[in-house]
Amino acid sequence: MLTLISFIMPYLSAKLIIYITSKNFDSLINVAIIIFIIEILRNTFNMICAKFFPIFFHNTCTNLRIDILKKSLELETFELDNNSSGVFIDRINKDAGNIPSVLDRLEKLIFDFLMNIGILVTIFVINKIIFIYIVIAVSIIFTIEKIAINKRYEIDKKRRKINEKITSLIGETVRGNRDIKVLNAENIIIEKSKKDLFESMNETLEMNKINYRYRFFSGSTKDLYQLLLIFLGVYLIDNNLISLSNFIIIFMYRDKIQNLLNSIINMAESLKEFNISFDRVFEIIGEEKFKKESFGEIDLDHLNGKIKFNNLSFSYNEISTLQNLTFEIEPNQIVAFVGKTGSGKSTIFNLVNKLYSINDNMLFLDDCDINKLNKNSIRNNISLITQNPYLFNFSIIDNLRIVKEDATIEEIKKVCNTACIDEFIEGLPDKYDTIIGEGGITLSGGQKQRLAIARALLKKSEIILFDEATSALDNETQSYIKQAISNIKGEKTILIIAHRLSTIVDSDKIIVIDDGKMVGEGTHKELLNKSKIYKQLYETYE
Repeated sequence: MLTLISFIMPYLSAKLIIYITSKNFDSLINVAIIIFIIEILRNTFNMICAKFFPIFFHNTCTNLRIDILKKSLELETFELDNNSSGVFIDRINKDAGNIPSVLDRLEKLIFDFLMNIGILVTIFVINKIIFIYIVIAVSIIFTIEKIAINKRYEIDKKRRKINEKITSLIGETVRGNRDIKVLNAENIIIEKSKKDLFESMNETLEMNKINYRYRFFSGSTKDLYQLLLIFLGVYLIDNNLISLSNFIIIFMYRDKIQNLLNSIINMAESLKEFNISFDRVFEIIGEEKFKKESFGEIDLDHLNGKIKFNNLSFSYNEISTLQNLTFEIEPNQIVAFVGKTGSGKSTIFNLVNKLYSINDNMLFLDDCDINKLNKNSIRNNISLITQNPYLFNFSIIDNLRIVKEDATIEEIKKVCNTACIDEFIEGLPDKYDTIIGEGGITLSGGQKQRLAIARALLKKSEIILFDEATSALDNETQSYIKQAISNIKGEKTILIIAHRLSTIVDSDKIIVIDDGKMVGEGTHKELLNKSKIYKQLYETYE
């Protein structure tokens, strides 16, 4: 409808001027009424668009952010290791939000373009010489603007990459606020921030320099276009190639032509901006730039807890981390992994969780190749308890319900009691409704670990991995963790990475890792007799 109006309105407006100059008032009134009716229709259409288009764009923005957030959670772990958090945060927050706003702007520009395109048709009908002149002038002005747009596009891409670093550093500064204060490192962090902030500012200033430089040329060309239009009009009138009334009509349309040109330029610029945001968002949503996790098709609702490593080797960033590991863990066993720092123990846990990809037939869960199992079969049955498990800025009960949304308070209290944390929670003023801060900042390390154990039990994980879970704890807190593990002994397959070897002497089996290789396997007593490395570790870290 807008396209039809855009062709009709310039023609009717031209008729108005002709009827005014010729004093044809009857026709003038008829045309004025028609214009009034058309304007009412256009305003009604614009009102409908104003009501429904924002809903569409906001839905698009929300769904896009959800999609990119979902895809970011599917990224291979090494992609997160090798890229700063700002790479993903900036794209979720800024680029995903920018796409709908650019589309909204394009919608308005397209409307403006359609409303003004009929003017060129009207000018073509009135005088073809002026039409050709206008097309040439508009093409020259657009070419100048297009060069500026391309230059700004390249700078903007670079600036957004710098802003990713800034977003990441700001996030780390906020999260690490306490450590920065304790380290008295405020000045160093500020200096690091300054470098990136000034670099971003310089790129923005470079964009501004391009803007005012090319706007000068573009503006001067537009002024020259208008001057030459008058010269051309005078020449055509003198030579009876156009009537005075028709030239007045064309001259009155010069602002409309300018609006048409601005719409074209702004559409080109918006499309470039859209392309930057689109490319950056779809680098995450797509598969080419950032690799996604892959899983198999086999669905096992319940794992018994058997784990088998079959001559497994693994390299991280082309550095060999594990070499030819072969061992088996039976369901409901407690198995400990010991070794020097950096020997590859945590990598073993990461592979059991399928946080990194390995070749087929190297790692089996319940005699099924881990690469053939779907995500739920692995992740629903395995939980990892680290030194500092991540907790969200939710209440305690909501942190636990992350793994089971419909968990009752009775279920939650039961697992918390098993994890030796219920008594502590009940002593809090708001009990299970206590908000624990980002990362569980209001809790001690041991309290966070016991909550993580409760979360694993609520999840009904058959395999629970403890990665250095007691190494940084005092003796009293460590006893709580040991009691929590004792409470589930014989019911779950428990793997423990231990720094204090005295905490794992009662394990069913201990595996000694050294430089990525398995150099010992057996009970505590057996290894003391047959493994020099284990004996040395035990005597050092008892």
